[in-house]
Amino acid sequence: MLTSQLCTYASLTSPELEVWARRLRPMWDPDGGDSKPRLVHRKMWEWLFIAQALSERGMLAPGRRGLGFGVGREPLVALFAAQGCDVVATDLDPAGAGAAGWTASGAEYSGGVDGLNEHGLCPADEFARRVAFRHLDMNHLPEDLVEDLGEFDFTWSSCALEHLGSLRAGSDFVVGQMRFVRPGGVAVHTTEFNVSSDDRTVEDGGTVLFRGRDVEELARRLRRLGHRIVVDLRPGDAPEDRHVDVPPFSDTHLRTALGEFVTTSLGLIVERPTGAPVRPGRRWLGRGR
Repeated sequence: MLTSQLCTYASLTSPELEVWARRLRPMWDPDGGDSKPRLVHRKMWEWLFIAQALSERGMLAPGRRGLGFGVGREPLVALFAAQGCDVVATDLDPAGAGAAGWTASGAEYSGGVDGLNEHGLCPADEFARRVAFRHLDMNHLPEDLVEDLGEFDFTWSSCALEHLGSLRAGSDFVVGQMRFVRPGGVAVHTTEFNVSSDDRTVEDGGTVLFRGRDVEELARRLRRLGHRIVVDLRPGDAPEDRHVDVPPFSDTHLRTALGEFVTTSLGLIVERPTGAPVRPGRRWLGRGR
């Protein structure tokens, strides 16, 4: 079973993740001619990792409820709806997304349900029944939002929490959003991970880089609140894992250079045990210890 771990070539090409790659094929190989090889890309790994982690824990099934954060135009919303899940997809409001630079390309931000099923991963009528959308700032999760939306079987985000302004803000989000996860549920998030240093990193700004020590501290915070998380930060040793991609990017894109650092993707799996209520206190975003 998957644990919180780094993106590696071995995990990307595993039979388990291959199943989800085939289901996403209309998105990355729209011609459907089977001429394209599997994408050796960290973004593909993130989507497959999230899907497999949720599937292993029985979350992708009819009747399950999911909450996605910072969904942009990612295919997971439609993929999960096609599995019979009811999904609330969230992202910044248009003004906030514009100020953050997410609307410039037209390829990363949807701002609503339009664009979340553009590859036809879910039948249109089923998608309309199962998917709802609302604007939400990951840095400001209102205290009464749980009463409004209720608890969910699962939550997820794909490389969104490193864009919240600081390492602390990203960690606080992971801790705070567990309020939405019902007992017995799970949260799965991916983010940037600094593989070149456990000392220096980018701690503040538009894109921050988590180090091993930051992940271990986040795991300790979560465990103190009663959650389960197992962390495995072993890097892969295949040639594809050792390759550091730089512009113009190649077809092997598991690690890349970001400024002076080498970064890859990290997947986090946080489980809220059944029968063990979590009481993080009034400031449940985690800013107070």
